[in-house]
Amino acid sequence: MKKNDRIRTADSALVRQINLSVIMNQLRKKAPLSRAGLAQATGLNKTTVSSLIDELLQRQLVSELGVVTEKKKGHLATMLDLNPAVGFIVGCEIGVDFILVVCTNFAPEIIWRHEEHTDPSTGRDAILERARALLNDAIQKGYQQYNTFLGIGVGVAALIDQSNGTMLFAPNLKWTEPFPIRAMLQDWFPQAPVIVDNEANIAALGEHYFGVAQDHDEVLYISAGVGLGGGVVHAGRVFSGVTGVGAEFGHMTMDRHGELCSCGSYGCWETQVSQRALFRHIQTSFEQGQRGILFDLTDHGLQPLTVPMIVDAARAGDAVALAALEKIGADLGVGIAALVNALNPEMVVCGGILSLAGEFLMPAATREFEQRALRWNREAAKVVLAKHGFDAAAMGGVAAVYETILTQPNLIGSHELRNSASLA
Repeated sequence: MKKNDRIRTADSALVRQINLSVIMNQLRKKAPLSRAGLAQATGLNKTTVSSLIDELLQRQLVSELGVVTEKKKGHLATMLDLNPAVGFIVGCEIGVDFILVVCTNFAPEIIWRHEEHTDPSTGRDAILERARALLNDAIQKGYQQYNTFLGIGVGVAALIDQSNGTMLFAPNLKWTEPFPIRAMLQDWFPQAPVIVDNEANIAALGEHYFGVAQDHDEVLYISAGVGLGGGVVHAGRVFSGVTGVGAEFGHMTMDRHGELCSCGSYGCWETQVSQRALFRHIQTSFEQGQRGILFDLTDHGLQPLTVPMIVDAARAGDAVALAALEKIGADLGVGIAALVNALNPEMVVCGGILSLAGEFLMPAATREFEQRALRWNREAAKVVLAKHGFDAAAMGGVAAVYETILTQPNLIGSHELRNSASLA
């Protein structure tokens, strides 16, 4: 074979892969569609579309729904959609004090979910071993219904170097030494690709694919939990900087004389807007002699606070809970206004465990945002709660695998799929 022939062959394979991806994405956004509808939507000729669909049907990525009469031409047409039963995906979040794992089909519909509390003081190895056990449980649940394991997506409350899958720094988990988390997880689960990213980045992807940010290509995601994280979707893709550690909005300095942050700096936004900040405000109120429903729920301040407990107290009219949530919401809105002025997104999505208190946080956050953001940026952006709330990062792990398959559908059914740890 001549060199030029090899180049043409490679180019042809690449073009086919791109066209397969185009077809898959059109079905994701607009299904059900017929072959003729896909040809019209993509600009590809009908012969090419039919050939691509035949391949996708063979790989079981697409299913035929049945024959209908198309409205415009009155012709009978077989409608197509992505096949939910092609396999299963596992999504996971390793948070500061919890692990959450979901198993979904390709719809994606959750077929199994498990959440459990963890104690950061037990150390990195113990937490990761527990995550390993839960991921194994999810995989077993998936195999009970589907034959093909499509991949694992994991969000971690840490800085992740996307070039090599190394966890660089996880201050809230107190994991300070870099280690190759993606390679370790891939060694544990060699039968499918493993994708690892910062939990806020991966949650942003999940809301873009499956949540409130569908059909929006410029999105700011804020994850408020034990700490505060952020993610940016730009031009429909997660933007995370040169080495994948960008969008660390929680560590913007908001008060240079403020509280000490877990990162070692002072006055980070995270010290103002987080579960820790919320608890701190409430404990300060207790120490100042303020009493009420929340004080009683915590056995006069002796029992640990939880976000659901605070939400219940606020709904019952507890003044301490309401004042603390008002303060957190206002500080959230100040930061959102600054980021909207800088990034000019279409949408700001708020997730993480504090989103459980959204009914109390959002009015104050929206008020501050509307007062402080430039009119042109403010009018372009909508501030909303994440559809998947506390589950956003786990669903983002599902989305990361989903995106990989949509980008390279020709890997389904191939040996390469099992060795594609860094596709996303």
